[in-house]
Amino acid sequence: MPIWALYGLRRGLATTPWPEKSEGEQQQGVLGLPVFNPDRCDDNCRACADSCLPNAIGFEASASGERLTIDYGKCIGCQLCTETCPNSALEKSDHWVFGARRREDLVWAEALATQEAHELKQDIQRTFGRSLHIRHVDAGSCNGCESELQALNNPYYNLHRLGMFFTPSPRFADLLLVTGSVTYAMREPLLETYNAMPEPKWVMAVGTCAVSGGVTGGGYSCAHGLDGILPVDIYLPGCPPNPSAMIHALLLLLRRAEQMVHGGHYGR
Repeated sequence: MPIWALYGLRRGLATTPWPEKSEGEQQQGVLGLPVFNPDRCDDNCRACADSCLPNAIGFEASASGERLTIDYGKCIGCQLCTETCPNSALEKSDHWVFGARRREDLVWAEALATQEAHELKQDIQRTFGRSLHIRHVDAGSCNGCESELQALNNPYYNLHRLGMFFTPSPRFADLLLVTGSVTYAMREPLLETYNAMPEPKWVMAVGTCAVSGGVTGGGYSCAHGLDGILPVDIYLPGCPPNPSAMIHALLLLLRRAEQMVHGGHYGR
C-alpha cells in the first residue's frame, strides 16, 4: 500500500468543512488586502500613492479638495502602502473575500450608494441548482493564480463536494474562468473559447491581472484585463487570490454566498 494511503487512513478525513458546516471565514491568518481609514489620512500626503506599484491608489477632486481613492481591482496586496503610510491610514488586514459582481464595487467610495443589488442575467441558482462546470483559460498569467486553482482539487478544498467541476471542453462549460492580464496574443483563443460555450454562460475574472491588467496593464503586450473583451459577471482581485477566496467567488456566482465588499468598503 502506498505510504500516502497509510498516512490518509491514520489522519482521517482531511477535507475542510467550510463553508457548509463551519462558522466564520476560512484561511485564518492569511494576509489580505489593505484596509483604508480615511479619517487618519493627512492632507497633501502622497506617500502611499508614490509607493503603489500597480497604481491602485490615486487622488480625485472633491468638495474639500483632493481625496485619496483605492481601486482594489488593481491592488496586488504587496503591503508597501501600509509600510509607508505615516499615520496608519492604510493598515494590513485579513480581508481576502473580495469577489464582486460589479467592477465599481472594488473602487473605494466616500459614501455608499443606495441602490438595489445588481442582478445577474437570470436566476443562476434555479438554472444550475447545485452544479457548475468550469472551463479555465490562462490568458497570460505568471502561474500564481494557476497554483491556487490547482489546490481546489486537492483533498483539503475538494471542490467537487460543492458540485463544481473543471472541464477541458468549453462545449460542456457553464462558466469561463479567466486568469492573466489578457495579452493581445491570447484574445482570439479566449474569444473562440467563449463562443464555443453553450448558453447560458458566465465569465469570471480571477486575479488582479484579469480584473484590471495588474502591474503590466496598458503595456505593449496587453490592455487592462478582461473588461471590454468579454462580459464579466464576477470579479475577484488578488495576487493571487487564495483558494477559499476562489470558492467564495464561485458560490457568489451561484448565489450561495453573500458579497462582502461594496463601494470598496469591506464587510457591509
